[in-house]
Amino acid sequence: MNENKPGDSQNLACVFCRKNDDCANKYGEKKTNEKWNLTVHYYCLLMSSGIWQRGEEEEGVYGFLIEDIRKEVNRASKLKCSVCKKNGASIGCVAPRCKRSYHFPCGLQRECIFQFTGNFASFCWKHRPVQIITTNNYRDSIPCTICLEFIVPVPTYSVLRSPCCKNAWFHRDCVQVQAINAGVFFFRCTICNNSDIFQKEMLRMGIHIPEKDASWELEENAYQELLEPYEHCDVRRCRCKEGRDYNGPDSKWEIKRCQCCGSSGTHLACSSLRSWEQNWECSECRSIIYNSDFRKAKKHSLSNSKNVAITDCLLEESSPKLPRQSPGAQSKDLLRQGSKFKRDISTILIELGFQIKKKSKRLCIKKADIWNSALDEFRNQNFNPSYIIEVVFIESDNFGREHPGSKQEFLSLLMEHLENSPVFEGSLSKNLSLNSQAIKENLYYEAGKMLAISLVHGGPSPGFFSKTLFNCLVYGPENTQPILDDVSDFHMAQIIIRIKTSKNMDDLNSVINECYNYLEPIGCLRLITALTDKYMLAEDILVYHVIKRVQAPFESFKQGLKTLGVLEKIQMYPEAFYNILCHKAENLSAKILRDLFTVHTLTSVPALGFWNKYLQSVEDGKSAITMEDILVFATGCSSIPPAGFKPTPSIECLHMDFPIGNKCENCLALPITSTYEKFQENMDFAIKNTLRLGKEKCSHHDEH
Repeated sequence: MNENKPGDSQNLACVFCRKNDDCANKYGEKKTNEKWNLTVHYYCLLMSSGIWQRGEEEEGVYGFLIEDIRKEVNRASKLKCSVCKKNGASIGCVAPRCKRSYHFPCGLQRECIFQFTGNFASFCWKHRPVQIITTNNYRDSIPCTICLEFIVPVPTYSVLRSPCCKNAWFHRDCVQVQAINAGVFFFRCTICNNSDIFQKEMLRMGIHIPEKDASWELEENAYQELLEPYEHCDVRRCRCKEGRDYNGPDSKWEIKRCQCCGSSGTHLACSSLRSWEQNWECSECRSIIYNSDFRKAKKHSLSNSKNVAITDCLLEESSPKLPRQSPGAQSKDLLRQGSKFKRDISTILIELGFQIKKKSKRLCIKKADIWNSALDEFRNQNFNPSYIIEVVFIESDNFGREHPGSKQEFLSLLMEHLENSPVFEGSLSKNLSLNSQAIKENLYYEAGKMLAISLVHGGPSPGFFSKTLFNCLVYGPENTQPILDDVSDFHMAQIIIRIKTSKNMDDLNSVINECYNYLEPIGCLRLITALTDKYMLAEDILVYHVIKRVQAPFESFKQGLKTLGVLEKIQMYPEAFYNILCHKAENLSAKILRDLFTVHTLTSVPALGFWNKYLQSVEDGKSAITMEDILVFATGCSSIPPAGFKPTPSIECLHMDFPIGNKCENCLALPITSTYEKFQENMDFAIKNTLRLGKEKCSHHDEH
């Protein structure tokens, strides 16, 4: 048997499944016998129903004789695959009176189970073994104990439950990768560490457990670096002139290691630590330990997903087919589990929404005074953010009339007001401001709380955070470097620019003297010995003005964001949240709205054609109305919320002259007209005037 060289058998098809795929972790190692011009996938050979290992280890292919392989191929050529309907199905279901046969890849596709133990039985999709759960007390999704993604706790082909721990659920793919990494000696339950009961059940359910040492034990000197203490400053802004690798014992330039992982460090001065005894965590560990609920799961996840290199695979026990499995080189690119940690924002927000209870809370909101009425309701001692929000809008007149309101319209108006409130400063990308009245009224906490509630309850994307504010929330202020665009104060920006552009020491000292009364109390005065010191001085001023100056508001804002666990999710999945916190939602198009609205009742077929033509006209600029106006008219939102609409927006046709938007139900009723021109005229008139009246009410309140 000749060992494959890289790329040797890439284009040669397996004689059993007739595929040339070379994915060792999916089909087993692909081997070619050059003498007999024969290529096989190891699992295709192993699971074939009519062949046994009759030779010695070095004979044929893993002890399967060449003549036996040819006989099995000939036998399979007469059997048609129940999946792809092609001949060559060498694997049959072992269930009595079941005549289904299939190729190994086809069996995987149809979720058949292959047991890598005993007689290497195979079960088709109709007769495969299942896990029987007598009682299921889980009503909501729970996290996979390996990757932490939420799954529905119902046993299926792709979801398995531990036989020894009833609260341990995981994806089949996750537990298979863990089995290949850990091997038979280290593969055990992720919760209780049981191996006997756990392995027996996993083998029954088709999990392949190679008889080998753990992959991390096979690497030579794998843990050698653990014998050396970590000495490197990892904060973004290292102040040490000697460099990040300098360690000065008993000085402010001594390296302090993360108290949690020990694999990140900082100079004491770079993280403003007064002494070596002070605790310090790196940004990654800080994101984990913010909530104790995530501690064990997160650490466990990292330990199981970090090593995805899979080495030799052996069968777990002897059998008539294979008394002893020989080592085979396995590919190292099976399941890159890193992709499991890239989460879709809608999925994250829906999972956070699982906290919302069935009990509801009625909020009485004055649309013309959205900020103050929202503050009053959220500060009410009976308000619970985990209750369903029901909105009632109160008219700002002498009668105080009430009418049902749309929750998503309320949250959209609230976020619009929050963006322009004194809590933030800046034009497009905003940072926290320093407002004494807002501090006194605890508005920074309330702002963070409102943002968290809005995201979980289906509100719009905020989209106005600066990258600096976002990085402070995720990585910590000490690891964030602001930029000049973060400075909204024109006078302060000019000072920083003058310092940076000073051409000689006289110019630089002149600027410092002019600003002495400002620089001295904020601690930014430094000894200037060279013109290059201007960059460090400008950076100190920038960091103070954007970050240190608003430290108290930032901590209060962060506490508010912890509502419903939102801050912890932001720190766990920064890539997902960056798009909705720092970027506005994408512009709407005719196609987006056409796909967004479902047709519930459509008694007039021409009306649907008019609707599609109207959307295209609006997109082409042939109307005074915008796509956002249409969405606001129907739902109260100018963009699609990250968690989606609930209920799904719909359209219906009614015999009336003008359209009606039901924002509580996200339903748009279209008028039935005889011509398209009349349809467009009525749509434009109703939408334009409805939105104008709403804006006039709000502006009337602002004037008073």
